[in-house]
Amino acid sequence: QVQLVESGGGLVQPGGSLRLSCAASGSFLSINAMRWYRQAPGKKRELVAALASAGSANYADSVKGRFTISRDNAKNTVYLRMNSLNAEDTAVYYCNVVATTDYYSDATNYWGQGTQVTVSS
Repeated sequence: QVQLVESGGGLVQPGGSLRLSCAASGSFLSINAMRWYRQAPGKKRELVAALASAGSANYADSVKGRFTISRDNAKNTVYLRMNSLNAEDTAVYYCNVVATTDYYSDATNYWGQGTQVTVSS
């Protein structure tokens, strides 16, 4: 079992920056992938950024060039640096981790509790 604790959300003015953190704890063998999703009111949850075990990163078109996903292996933490924020970035951001907890089972998705990001002047 893996527990994810998110932090770093808040209120920021347009053009500002925030860094979200997601710390993983619990019993697991390895983390295969780390992702950030977001969900605005009335909209579906969308994938924002993903970091694979090999190190490759992928981003939604709407955040390319502005957001950066990274990982600190020593802290089992994934980050999302968000720059040049605008109103369309307002959403609840969720951390998602794909982790292996058993030698003979497939990897499992785990979710953070969500952190609110509000971009407003």
